[in-house]
Amino acid sequence: MRINYNTSAVISNKALNHNDSLLSRSLQRLSTGLKINEAKDNPAGMAIANRMDSQVRGFKQAGMSTQDGISVVQTADGALSEVHSILQRLNQLAVQASTDTTLDADRETLDKEAQQLMEEIKRIAKDTEFNGQPLLDGTWDLKGYTNNANCKVNYYTSDVPVGEYKFEYDLTSNTAKLTDKNGNLVTDQFEVNDKGDLITMKGAGDFVLQMTIDPTDLADTVNVDITGMGPMKIQTGVNEGQELAIQIPTVSLRNMGLEWMGMSASSSTTEMIRMDIKTFDSAQDAITRVKSGIDYISNIRAKLGAYQNRLEHNSDSVDVSNENLTASYSRIMDVDMAEEMTEYTTRQVLVQAGVSMLSQANDRPQHVLQLLQ
Repeated sequence: MRINYNTSAVISNKALNHNDSLLSRSLQRLSTGLKINEAKDNPAGMAIANRMDSQVRGFKQAGMSTQDGISVVQTADGALSEVHSILQRLNQLAVQASTDTTLDADRETLDKEAQQLMEEIKRIAKDTEFNGQPLLDGTWDLKGYTNNANCKVNYYTSDVPVGEYKFEYDLTSNTAKLTDKNGNLVTDQFEVNDKGDLITMKGAGDFVLQMTIDPTDLADTVNVDITGMGPMKIQTGVNEGQELAIQIPTVSLRNMGLEWMGMSASSSTTEMIRMDIKTFDSAQDAITRVKSGIDYISNIRAKLGAYQNRLEHNSDSVDVSNENLTASYSRIMDVDMAEEMTEYTTRQVLVQAGVSMLSQANDRPQHVLQLLQ
């Protein structure tokens, strides 16, 4: 028997420290509910879990952004629904004024209402906002620029490639063409509205480029810069570039055909002229124009409806991805409470046994005293 170095006590103490350390770790897991509390618990698992946590948080925010996008579309569509109602009333007034049983004095009265209704369309287009940002005034429409004040880009579809073009038109000879910066013909198919202040270039597929011109400027060559910028971008995913661009065309009386650039009756200058129903002929013309306006607004609302459907499907997709990724993250990070409780009980018993054995090991050197008696 040896008293200077109690090997039994050293062995018991080592086992006790080991089990006590494991018991402390088990207590930490049970207290936090996490399997990984420190990097040393599972270095690779910690790295994977951190990336997953970033994705999970990103999916939650992407879902919120998608819902905001849906609200934007619903706000715009709600305003356009009211514009639709106004156009239906304008059509009713135009039809009422397009009969000889209506006197000119009655048409004057009808026109006063029509003019106020058109002013209301302008107000709706100007004042419809979401989070302080206007929606219908062209802020979120595709942008394009020219080097000529008499010829401007009014509208183009997303099928028009971004780049620089040359636009040449000669309405006296009824020709117009669009070429790229290298001089290659893009399209020479075009339409001119009845007032001669809008030229619409059409190409393959959904290629449409609409230019506004001064009707007194019958021929010109204009440099056009199609930027492709302008639509409202909604972040629909967690990574760069995962977005949906919402294009909301400009809602204006001119785009609906209810206003046009024309020669002033009182001077030789051009100015904006508005549709009226003061005479039989103007009322007849108004019927056609209002129907054109209804078609224009219907096309915008159809596009907004398609955006909303996409956003709602994206919202569902984001929710599913978030659910699955959260489950994967949980499998890495969350502790199995039943399993960990079993481990805790085992370690607790071993610690108690270790304390008892260490106490007995410390008592063993005292037996030497019996040999010295």
